[in-house]
Amino acid sequence: MDFHISNTNIIAVDAAHGTHPFKGDILIKGSRIAHVGHPIPTPDGALKIDGRNRLVMPGLVNAHVHSWEALFKGRYDNLPLEIWMLYSYPILGAKALDPRLIYLRSMIVGLESLKNGVTCLVDDIIELPVQGMDAIDAVFDAYHDVGIRANVSGHVIDRPFVDTIPYTHEYLPAGLIAETASIKLPTVEDYLHFARAVVNKHENRADRLHYLVAPSGPQRCTKEMLKATHDFAREIKSAYHIHVLETKVQEVSGRKFYGRTLVQYLDDLGVLTDISTLAHSIWVTDDDIARMAARGSSVAHNPVSNQKLGAGIAPFRKLLDAGVNVALGSDGISSNDTSRMLDVMRVAGLLHKVTTPEYGKWPSASEIIYAATMGGARSVQLDNEIGSVEIGKRADLVLFDLDTINFTPQNDLLNHVVYCENGSSVDKVFVNGEVVVDGGVITKVNEAALLNELRERYAAFSEHHKGVEELNRRFEPYFSQIHKRCCGESSELNRYSTSQDEWLLS
Repeated sequence: MDFHISNTNIIAVDAAHGTHPFKGDILIKGSRIAHVGHPIPTPDGALKIDGRNRLVMPGLVNAHVHSWEALFKGRYDNLPLEIWMLYSYPILGAKALDPRLIYLRSMIVGLESLKNGVTCLVDDIIELPVQGMDAIDAVFDAYHDVGIRANVSGHVIDRPFVDTIPYTHEYLPAGLIAETASIKLPTVEDYLHFARAVVNKHENRADRLHYLVAPSGPQRCTKEMLKATHDFAREIKSAYHIHVLETKVQEVSGRKFYGRTLVQYLDDLGVLTDISTLAHSIWVTDDDIARMAARGSSVAHNPVSNQKLGAGIAPFRKLLDAGVNVALGSDGISSNDTSRMLDVMRVAGLLHKVTTPEYGKWPSASEIIYAATMGGARSVQLDNEIGSVEIGKRADLVLFDLDTINFTPQNDLLNHVVYCENGSSVDKVFVNGEVVVDGGVITKVNEAALLNELRERYAAFSEHHKGVEELNRRFEPYFSQIHKRCCGESSELNRYSTSQDEWLLS
C-alpha cells in the first residue's frame, strides 16, 4: 500500500535541510519515498495519514547491538568488561541453544527496537560454543517476521582465549589454561565457507536483511583472519565491523602484543578503511583518530554500555572534529540492559558535557540525531538507502505523536527528541514502506504470545546457566588482578594523553 502523510513536521537529515524541522507532505510508494515537501493531493489508492501534531524523521539506526545477550538482561552489574564476559560470554560450559530459544531471544531485540523507533540494527552475534546455520537461521527468521531491517553477523574469533588478554599466562593457573586449550577454533577457511553459505541463503532476504562481516577484535583474530574477512566484506559489500579499544586492558593489549595501538595495527594490516566500523574506540590516541579520519572509517559509539562496564568515555568531539563518521549503538542487552536508542541518544547528549568546561564543544541535539540516523546508516554502508527522509530512499520512518506529555509544552523539536522522548510517543514506524508499528503496537507478530513463550522457557535456561557461571567464576580472581594491572599501566600511558579531555585527567 502507498501512504500520503500530509501537513506534518519533518526532520529530514538530508543535504538540503539537515536536521532543521520544516512542514510538508511525504508520499511513500511501495518501499521508497516518492515525495517530500510541498502539499500534494492524495494519489489514487494511497492511504492518507493526517500529519498534524505529528513529527516524521528517519528511523533510528542501532549501529552496534548483541542480541546474544538478551537472555542476560538485568542479570549482571558492577563488573568491568573482561570479568563480565566470563559470565555473559563464558569461556567454558556453554551449550548450543535450541534454535527456537534463539528466535525468541532475537525477538526481544526486534520488538523493543521497533517500538522505540529503531528501523535498522547491526546485530553482532557470537554463538557459543560455535555458530551453526540453524542458529543464524533463527536470527534471520526473527527479524524477517517482526519486520525490522537488520545486518546480522557471523562474529568470529580464531586466536586461543589465553592469547587475547595480557598476562593470562602469568596469572592463570596451569590447570585453567589447560581447560581453555580444548576450545576448538575456526580456521579462515571454516569461517569463509560458513559465511558464504549464509550469504547465499539469507543475503537481502525480504529486501532488508543482510549478512555482516564481524571479526571480533584485532587481539582476538589472527592477521590472516583480519585480512581475509576484510577482503570478503569488500566482495559482498558489507561493513567490516570490529571491536577496538573498548577498555584499558585492550589498550595494553595493543602495546604488549603488537608494540603499537590496535588502530595502528589495523592500519598497518590494511584493514582500517572506508568500510571499517570500530565499535567503542574509547582509548584512542590523537594519531589513531587522524588515521581513522584519513581512511574514512566509522566509530560505533556506545555511551550507555561504556558507562555500565566502567570502560571510559569516548572522545566524541575529537572524533567529529577530525571528520570521523560517528554512529550510535546500544551495545549488548546485558551491558546496557535495553536496545532503546532514544536512551542512548539522551546519554550521548549528556555524557560529553562533563568532559570539558568549554561548553561550545558540547554535543548539540542536531549532532546526536545525525549520529543516530545518517551516521548509523553510513557505518553499515547503507547511507544511499536509509538514514534520511529523501526522495528515492527506503521508507524507513518513525512518526511521533506531538500531543504527548513528552512534547508538551513544545519548544525545540530536536531537544524534545533527544532529551524528552522515551519511546512512549512513537505512533507509527515504517520499514521498507510497511507499517510495522501502528498506534505503538507491533503489527506483524503477536508480541504477548512470544514474550509468554520466552518466559516459560527461561527457567530451564537460567538454571543451566547458573552452572556455567560457577564453572567460569574460577577465572574471576585472576582476571581481577589482570584488570587492575592493566588499568594501572594504561593510566600511566595516558597521563598526558589528549584522547581524554582535561576534566577526566584532573
